[in-house]
Amino acid sequence: MADVIIRKRGKVGQITLNRPSALNALTYDMITSIEKALIEWEDDKNIAAILVDANGDRAFCAGGDILDLYKQGQAKNYKFGQKFWADEYRLNARIDSYSKPYVVFMQGFTMGGGVGISCHGSHRIVGETSRIAMPECGIGLVPDVGGSFLLSQKSINLGIYLGTTCSQMDANDSIFAGFADYFVPEDRWEKAKCQLIETGDPEFLKGLNVSLSESGLSKNFVLIEEVFSESDHKSLIEKMSKYSELASALRRLKKASPLSIFVTTKMLRMPEIASSVKSALEIEYRYTARAQEFSDFQEGIRATVIDKDKKPNWKHLSLDSVSQEEGLWFLTPLDSKLELRL
Repeated sequence: MADVIIRKRGKVGQITLNRPSALNALTYDMITSIEKALIEWEDDKNIAAILVDANGDRAFCAGGDILDLYKQGQAKNYKFGQKFWADEYRLNARIDSYSKPYVVFMQGFTMGGGVGISCHGSHRIVGETSRIAMPECGIGLVPDVGGSFLLSQKSINLGIYLGTTCSQMDANDSIFAGFADYFVPEDRWEKAKCQLIETGDPEFLKGLNVSLSESGLSKNFVLIEEVFSESDHKSLIEKMSKYSELASALRRLKKASPLSIFVTTKMLRMPEIASSVKSALEIEYRYTARAQEFSDFQEGIRATVIDKDKKPNWKHLSLDSVSQEEGLWFLTPLDSKLELRL
């Protein structure tokens, strides 16, 4: 069975991720197959909407298949990663600007690359098991696949909190932060998909949406805004340590790559990031194009996926040791031939 199942059903083009044993992690071939289908269906008058879902209960998509990226990085074949990310970002940009409704059902984990093929859609459905996150700082990367744009929309400071602490959002938090639109109980999803296949019109989803109580992020929003307005890293950690509500977030921040945290914070404060998904993707690519050779990415994958010792040897021991010159270099334009233009 293919890793991604692509077919026409009724009035929709349906894309089903089909690597449940790998939490539906995206391979390069899956990315290109999805984009090919979207290009074909955009001009197909018989296709009224796109339906995206995934097999398995544990995850919609837990990210990109980083094992190949690690192997190629170890072999110093950095062009592999550059092409992977460039083509993935082109798909993300296409989804953001797609002319037909793009309806996605996100059960379980949706992280990293999974966010890129879901949260730029027009109709984003979450349920009881949904957990959405941008955990890239934990593996030596920065929020990408247009995630920096999403993180910037509710509030820059909230985005910095979510991005640098690798925090997971439940369905309620995801809607509050702008990563999802509707909460629909998961036992109603199959019926909803059938109705979409039959009609091609997702407007009925509004009637299925269930209002939720105040989210955890909403309750702590004022506190997060105040603490993460702090630009000095040492002062930020001192402020976080004063609040029990931020204790687990502080532990995650201390485990993440100092370089990634530094660049993420600077990146999310750039006006271009909040202006459009395309602009955000182009800036994110400046980091990822350099990631395999110069960042903590290879070491982060080694510690998390390869050796699984959870003890990465980051390039910097603390945020204070990351120089402005080094950190900002990752956001400077690439060579004109390498710079991503969407």
